[in-house]
Amino acid sequence: MSELKPSPLKGISDLPYYGTRGDTITLFAGPCSVESQEQFDEVAQCIADEGLTWIRGGAFKPRTNPHSFQGLGEQGLQIMARAGEAYGLKTLTEVMDSAHCPMVHEYADGLQVGARNCQNYSLLATIGKATAQSRKMVLYKRGLASTIAEWLAAADYLTQDGNDNVVLCERGLRTFETATRFTLDIAAVPLVHKQSMLPICVDVSHPAGVRDLVPSLARAAIAAGCDSLMVEVHPDPQHAKSDAAQQLTLPQFRELVADLRQIAAVFGKTIV
Repeated sequence: MSELKPSPLKGISDLPYYGTRGDTITLFAGPCSVESQEQFDEVAQCIADEGLTWIRGGAFKPRTNPHSFQGLGEQGLQIMARAGEAYGLKTLTEVMDSAHCPMVHEYADGLQVGARNCQNYSLLATIGKATAQSRKMVLYKRGLASTIAEWLAAADYLTQDGNDNVVLCERGLRTFETATRFTLDIAAVPLVHKQSMLPICVDVSHPAGVRDLVPSLARAAIAAGCDSLMVEVHPDPQHAKSDAAQQLTLPQFRELVADLRQIAAVFGKTIV
């Protein structure tokens, strides 16, 4: 056991070093946006065939340009729910607004907080209250410029009403570097393990920005000790309505899963 150094976060400094959270690595995979039942079913079939447990997708899409595709809304949630039931998968999608929280909670198995809402404290508190009894998983992404201390402190908004089923998600920071879409802070994985009891996911698609970098970042995340991974995959990425450049094709995804299973086995873990 490593000695835990004092943390600036109240109540954290006396916690033991937890290391990794278990012997499995959960893979949250799916398209950036839910575009149609056919599109989502095709991805769901692929994920189920790989023996995985979760599918993710955006029903409400936060876009910088208001003229960009904004998602299908409730129709997208219905598509996800049907696919999840048909293929035996749990569903994960982003909640963008407090007003959407009851609707998303009704349809989805997991609620995601996106990077842009990392410090939207009223939304975090609303999600915490909505999931207090159901204890549905909340995946909480780090903000574009949030420090680890700020991120961990704000996670208490999600857990304060009793739902400790929260997964932190490192998804890259905005820095001076432009070679990648964002700069992946791989050190966040061991730091979160040292300073928090919560598991950590690494979104490897958004910091990559292009699909050919995704496998390398996924390998690095597993080597660093992540508890879960998020990967975007699409049946026809070139015609995707959002994030076309970073989404893997179905064959590329299958190849990546096989590769990651071998790497995970080195650390005594399995991909689920």
